This record gives sequence, C-alpha cells and structure tokens, in this order.
Amino acid sequence: MGHGHRRRGSAAHLLPLLLLLVAAAGAAAGREEGARRLRFRRESGTFKVVQVADMHYADGRSTACEDVLPSQVAGCSDLNTTAFLYRVFRAEDPDLVVFTGDNIYGADATDAAKSMDAAIAPAIDMKLPWAAVIGNHDQEGTLSREDVMRHLVSMKNSLSRFNPEGIEIDGYGNYNLEVSGVEGTSLDEKSVLNMYFLDSGDYSTVPSIHGYGWIKASQQVWFQQTSSSLQTRYMNEKPKQKEPAPGLAFFHIPLPEFSSFTATNFTGVKQESISSASINSGFFTTMVEAGDVKAAFVGHDHVNDFCGKLSGIQLCYAGGFGYHAYGKAGWSRRARVVSVQLEKTDSGEWRGVKSIKTWKRLDDPHLSTIDSEVLWNRGSNGRRRKNPDGS
Repeated sequence: MGHGHRRRGSAAHLLPLLLLLVAAAGAAAGREEGARRLRFRRESGTFKVVQVADMHYADGRSTACEDVLPSQVAGCSDLNTTAFLYRVFRAEDPDLVVFTGDNIYGADATDAAKSMDAAIAPAIDMKLPWAAVIGNHDQEGTLSREDVMRHLVSMKNSLSRFNPEGIEIDGYGNYNLEVSGVEGTSLDEKSVLNMYFLDSGDYSTVPSIHGYGWIKASQQVWFQQTSSSLQTRYMNEKPKQKEPAPGLAFFHIPLPEFSSFTATNFTGVKQESISSASINSGFFTTMVEAGDVKAAFVGHDHVNDFCGKLSGIQLCYAGGFGYHAYGKAGWSRRARVVSVQLEKTDSGEWRGVKSIKTWKRLDDPHLSTIDSEVLWNRGSNGRRRKNPDGS
C-alpha cells in the first residue's frame, strides 16, 4: 500500500516534466513544419523552382563525361555536374529544387546511396528545400526502385515523399506539395500553388507491351482525388476563391502527347524522338479533365528542351543537365527555371497566382538565360517573349 502511494507520488511529481517534454516536442515539430513549409516570398510575391533533369551521376571524379567537345574531355567528370548545380543555384536562389529522375546512373554507380548523396549534395550544402522523382536508370545499380526512393526521402532537406499513406498505388514517389501564400496575408494558410510528383516508371512489365513504363490507373485516381480535394478546399474554405489554384506536375518520362508539336508551335528545340511509353495510359487527358494543372515538366530525352501548349497545358522538357548523360557536343547542359508570380491588389496585398514564367540556364561561360516565356497568365493563354537577340 505504502509502495503504491510512493509510486503515485512519483508519477505526480513527474507529470509536469512529461508535459514539458511533450510541449517541447510539439514546439520542435511545429518549428520543423514551419521550416519545411513552402511559401511565396513577401518582398517579391514569387516562388521559384529550378528543375534538374538527368544528372546521371555515378562515382564522381572517376566518372567521365559523355558527348562533350574534344577540348572539354580532359578532366571532365561528374564534378562538372556538381559545379553546374552550384552555379545555377547561386544565380537563381530557388525556393525549391526539383530533380526529375535519372538523378544517378545506377549501372555505373559503385554505391547507389553514395552516388545520390553526392549528386544532391549542392542543394543540401546550400540549405535549399528539394524534391525528387525517379527515372528509369536510378535503380540499375545497388538499390531497388523502392530503396532508391526511400533513400531520397530520408535525405536532409528533402521534401520528397515515398507514397500517399493508406492507399494502394503503383510506383514509388507519388506525392504532392503545397505552396502557401505570403505570410500575414489573407491567403497565408491556403495553398495557392499545388505541385504533383509522380513515378512514371522505368520499363514495361507487360510482355505484350514493349518499351518504357507509364503512369498507371491507380496513380491517376490518386491524382484526381488529390486535385479535386485541393480545388474544393481552395474555393470553398474562407477566404473563398473564384478559381482553383494552379498546379504543376513533375515526372520523368514524357507523355505521348509531347509528340504533338512541330517547330512552329513550341519554344526551344527538339533534337531527338519522343521516348514515351508505347501505349497511352491517358494521364494527359486526366490532367486536362482535372483542370488545375497548367504545366508538366519532364526529362528523359536529354537533347529536347522545348515547351509546347496542348489543350491548355504546357508540356515542357528541361534538357539534359548531367555530364555523364548522353548529350550533344557543343550544346550546353542546361536547367529549367520556373517562376510563379502572385497578383498584388491596389492596397498592396499579395493574393493568388497571376502568372507562371519559365526560362533555361545554360552551363556556358555566361550562364546564359534563354527562351524566356510566359507559360500561363490568369485570364489569358500565355505568350512567348523573344530573346534579346530577337530569336
């Protein structure tokens, strides 16, 4: 009896300490959530993404470059890819970096985890939030597709997620990220920009269908439900909005609809065929029906870097980034930049998204900016802006 009384007294004595620990843990979680929360910038009302496609990173200094000029061969390695990452990050100061697959070239990577660590190190070193999807080469080394994605999720500053919880879904790395309005404004608790990330697969597992993978029905159902839920919240919860928040989609393998364009109706270049799946799983139609996605960004075909508009959606390649990836000698490696701008009221308050612009950065002596264009403007269809040289 006495011992029991002492235990109750001991527990009562510890209760304030436990409450303090719980409160501290909650505050830490809140700080972590706040630090990881994506938000538009107060000064400029902008949110900027740098898309990095096809680094094909392997073993660093010992991994040679592919398809560079004879004068560039000596000493050229994965470290050139690393140097380009630092250059473009310093120049653009992005709010988010998105790695759209084939981040490593698994077949040439001695240790896939170490290769991923090295490939993404500049983003981590510069304390930039980043997210990733996987391509068709990431898993060809010492880790499976599942383990590659789990590693990316576990890395520092990663906003990547493995998959939505509680549902059966194909692939690894299907998730969405929300970008809140400017802090202190009426939209600071609302997602004014939605980003969808999907695993476009690697290779077909259906014997009668050859070639690359595709976005499966289960993934499309998840996308539809997520998009619908986000639109409902944005338009129905106070302060109610008249139109859905715009969305951006990121995945690795281009959709068959990327073949819809000719040189007369896109900005950029097409220098190789569109290596999409040999069947059309319907994801483009799914995006059109959802109504919120304004642009989709892919990699995979390294010497294509165009954007073209189809049925209200801009379909954009980034162009190849990595030096261990195939390319075209004399054609600079490149990154795509996406800048989203909020609307400002007459009273000076930032509101919802007004426009989405894009350009590319080249790894040339001047870190040239090319092909600046408006992908989407609220109330209009977007237009191309010529380069300073008139091209």
